[in-house]
Amino acid sequence: MKLNRLQRYFATFRYPISRAEVVDETAGVELMLADGSVDLGEVLERSNADVFDSADELLNEVLSLLPREAVGEPYQSEGEG
Repeated sequence: MKLNRLQRYFATFRYPISRAEVVDETAGVELMLADGSVDLGEVLERSNADVFDSADELLNEVLSLLPREAVGEPYQSEGEG
């Protein structure tokens, strides 16, 4: 899954949602990054949050847990496709 699709994916969850629940829901979801890919559930396991109240909050947490290089250079488009 591309980063630009996370918001829509997270919008399908029922909020509030616990970190444990979201880790279970996202385990095995491959997140494509500029420098490879990671398991989304494994990324969220590193979160210190107990509960997420919205898709925006969850997305911001994921983005904060990824290294800057993983999401590409600032102001660059993800391209087509």
